[in-house]
Amino acid sequence: MADFIQTTVNKTAVRDLAVPIADVTSFNTLVESVIADNPFGCVGYTTKAGETVPPIIKNREHYTAKVNFVNGEGKKVGTVSLQSPTIAAFEANAAEVMDNAALATAMGGEAERNFTGESYYAQLKCHDPSGDDYYVTFTRRTVRLSSFQDDAIKAAVETWADEVPELA
Repeated sequence: MADFIQTTVNKTAVRDLAVPIADVTSFNTLVESVIADNPFGCVGYTTKAGETVPPIIKNREHYTAKVNFVNGEGKKVGTVSLQSPTIAAFEANAAEVMDNAALATAMGGEAERNFTGESYYAQLKCHDPSGDDYYVTFTRRTVRLSSFQDDAIKAAVETWADEVPELA
């Protein structure tokens, strides 16, 4: 039987945020600024098929809206959770549930948006000048650096994060 032989060492590091990112707009601004400003010094490349790939791309994302239903005594009688693939869908889906009278009647209460219970997720794929790809994943409560080999990558991301007030 053949043995598996380790070929690379991929690491993961996580930063827990002291305070969750306030709202989806702040979250999106943060993620889009990383893509636009390229604070990690990533480089674009061309695939074997000739496709040009930017230095940082959004690899995946999803956003979860929460709506509680509260009865006349102030008691929560139901909850709806809506995971959406984009921020536009997130907002549209939440608005649809908030305005759905039939759902409110079925739940036995009025719809109230639970902003503090909502979650956001965006994973960025970064191409290091060394040729390695790594991921920076943002949630409301964490920033995760994964699949990196060189500690210089971690140092660059950490230096940047130290300067971003939302990531304290």
